[in-house]
Amino acid sequence: MDERAALALLERELEAAGDDAAVVDGLVITTDMLHERTDFPAGTTRYTAGWRAVGASLSDVAAMGAEATAAVAAYAAPEFDPEELLAFVRGASDVCERVGSEYVGGDLDGHDEFTVTTTAIGRTDDPVPRSGATPGDVVCVTGTLGRSAAALELFDRGTRREDSDALERANELFRFEPRVAAGRTLAPYATAMMDSSDGLARSLHQLADASGCGFAVDSETVPIDDALYKVATTDDEALERATTFGEDFELVVTIPEDALETVRSSLAVSLSVIGSVTAGEEGITMDGEALEDRGYTH
Repeated sequence: MDERAALALLERELEAAGDDAAVVDGLVITTDMLHERTDFPAGTTRYTAGWRAVGASLSDVAAMGAEATAAVAAYAAPEFDPEELLAFVRGASDVCERVGSEYVGGDLDGHDEFTVTTTAIGRTDDPVPRSGATPGDVVCVTGTLGRSAAALELFDRGTRREDSDALERANELFRFEPRVAAGRTLAPYATAMMDSSDGLARSLHQLADASGCGFAVDSETVPIDDALYKVATTDDEALERATTFGEDFELVVTIPEDALETVRSSLAVSLSVIGSVTAGEEGITMDGEALEDRGYTH
């Protein structure tokens, strides 16, 4: 059983499961686990690891349209190197500060592999689920896609060639800004929303499953980050990575078309219209062709 099958099983068992975070009496709660072998490429600094790990959970709070309140992390490693531990905590604290939240501590444990479990909490009286997309809405993406795909290429180049500049740039790209402020701005207008941690294509399939709808996407409107164009060999490769690689933590959101300009004028980040919501029987397409359900797999 892979992760998606396990999640589907749990959604049938747990009433609160299925969105980016659980909401209990206005309290938004989410948790994530990241491992060195699967989530932190060679060359990732502990500062970046702290930022990224906590940022992943803050991104789930953002996807619910909630205000981020606080975060904690359980830090496990073969040994507690003081410089690495402090760097991790500083990265975690800085990403929280970036979105108006606070890093308030956590737990320490010994483990044979560097592993982090993070929990973030937030508040909202009107959470945005994945289940409200309606035919006629437009589907949009905040920011750009492909930063993490570009970072992975630079981590590989940096470690193979001992290129410190490539590693520095890779770490910069890995430190994304959780879209908490954007989520709060989008919340009053959004009919459905989630983050793109599993990739754009998979996010669209997940939204479609939850909302009982389809999507028609135009590839020319997908916002691909310049960093990805610099490492990809062709534009087609850049598009594929931008839509399927994942780990970008942007927001994928559906809103009524007549609210688009109002929303854009209030956002501090770009919002790209990539297509429209269609009837469920029309499926999910890009440029008229079926868009395969591919994305990040843990």
